[in-house]
Amino acid sequence: MATMVETPPRTISRTSESDEGYEELCRVLEKIDAGLPDGYKAEIIRGRVVVSPWWPKGAYLRMMRGFMRQLRPHVPDGHEIDSAPCLFSFPGFARSFGPDIHVSDEALTDIDSIHLPGEALSLVGEFTSRSTADFDRRDKVEVYGRAGVPVYVLVDMLETTVTVYSSPSDRGYGTHTQVKFGDKVRIPAPFDCELDTSDWQA
Repeated sequence: MATMVETPPRTISRTSESDEGYEELCRVLEKIDAGLPDGYKAEIIRGRVVVSPWWPKGAYLRMMRGFMRQLRPHVPDGHEIDSAPCLFSFPGFARSFGPDIHVSDEALTDIDSIHLPGEALSLVGEFTSRSTADFDRRDKVEVYGRAGVPVYVLVDMLETTVTVYSSPSDRGYGTHTQVKFGDKVRIPAPFDCELDTSDWQA
């Protein structure tokens, strides 16, 4: 179950990086994050600091490990794939997300801050839960696409589908492919590989 600390809601539109509302949310998030027990993460979504459980179910872990194992040989040079809880910031959209799986540029994330730059990402993977599904399917699709993240893989545990979004632009992702669990799906450049979900179960 997600817990939210609200500020006035806002639509997804580009804002100044010095936007005071977003900076205040970042400060609130840092205070909340410092007091969170293990197993929880905080994100900035739709003008709110959202706290949700991070400990995944065992079935999620198996699928996440399989995802990472298949993708790792195709990760671009200088990038690393990880599932450690990290916070990637998109100040132009007043958002900060903690993806379940992320591939990012090591040089850009080697900084003394919990607020890692969203432009470091080459891929994000989100595994939905009942408390995060709406954010993963809507808000994150739009922000990741418009912010230029090359590939977004949405593993919908409730619908038992995998959707791969690519070709980001100012209007969002221009291309997406969806398959049911059990099928194979192409992960496009800069990875150019196939994800086999034949042993996945919700």
